[in-house]
Amino acid sequence: TVIKFDLKAGNGDVIATSQVYKSETSCKKGIASVQKNAPVAAVENQTVEGWEKTKHPKFEVYTDKSGEFRFRLKATNGQVIAISEGYTTHASCINGVESVKKNVVDADIVTE
Repeated sequence: TVIKFDLKAGNGDVIATSQVYKSETSCKKGIASVQKNAPVAAVENQTVEGWEKTKHPKFEVYTDKSGEFRFRLKATNGQVIAISEGYTTHASCINGVESVKKNVVDADIVTE
């Protein structure tokens, strides 16, 4: 069984996905970590030349090998705790980051 979580926006779209966890307990700790870190995380835009490093927690916005924009949320310890799907524009990727910050705080936790 694969144990992971997806954060969904109000419209049901998945806006972030976790790593795969070994247990439901560690998955729930991952959810708590995203809820704690996302609202206060800075945004590090790695798509511009000479981008400035920011402290953890942070959202790293980058371009993948296929040219799509993505983000990964890193906790205070530097561990990746959530990743996005690909976006065609930088602006839509930033909207995804803002959606995570907004939706994670009072998201319902549903197990399947």
